[in-house]
Amino acid sequence: MRYVSLAALGAALLAAPAYAQEAPPPAPAAPDRVFDGPRIGAVLGYDRLQPGSGERSDIAGDNDGADGLLYGGEIGYDVQRGRLVFGVEAELTGSTSKVGNPARANLGFGRVKAGRDIYGGVRIGTTLSPTTLVYAKAGYTNARLDLTASDGTTETGGHFNLDGYRVGIGAEKALSPRTYAKIEYRYSNYGDARFEYPAGGNTNNFAIDTDRHQVAVGVGFRF
Repeated sequence: MRYVSLAALGAALLAAPAYAQEAPPPAPAAPDRVFDGPRIGAVLGYDRLQPGSGERSDIAGDNDGADGLLYGGEIGYDVQRGRLVFGVEAELTGSTSKVGNPARANLGFGRVKAGRDIYGGVRIGTTLSPTTLVYAKAGYTNARLDLTASDGTTETGGHFNLDGYRVGIGAEKALSPRTYAKIEYRYSNYGDARFEYPAGGNTNNFAIDTDRHQVAVGVGFRF
């Protein structure tokens, strides 16, 4: 009887490592600080320029707007502390928005096409889950409107530089520890402008009131 008990004990000891090896691995821990560090991404969306509501919004009395496709890229750096996320970011975009009726002073500037837009600002947000962030943003924007004139053969023109501010709200989703997707609404208002001539030189700044509404989606990579 004793011999049988020792044999059974030996078999159990030999089998124990095998059972340990077959045990399922522990569940991975929840992501931590997935919104932390430098990032780079691309943005695409809807862009609309229009006169603002102020008395300087429409220099020549025309209220037409310009709609088009927004496209470009962004860089940023975020710091996550618990559920709070603080970040700085910069963006360079272009747009297909334009108005082309030479007989009307569209947007108060004449016949124009949206050029490049430079933005720099900050954002602050909170996580709704370990991989979902909601945030607000604010900063400075400088936009270019290209003015064109044509006699049927050649096309000439300078451009306007517009200075203003931008605010927005958005949501970002971490698709993996290093990739993300986001959606934003952004509102910009430009209160100052100057005209820059093709051959060089520019006018003094003058007051305007021009609005910009954008809905953008983005994807990116976090380092």
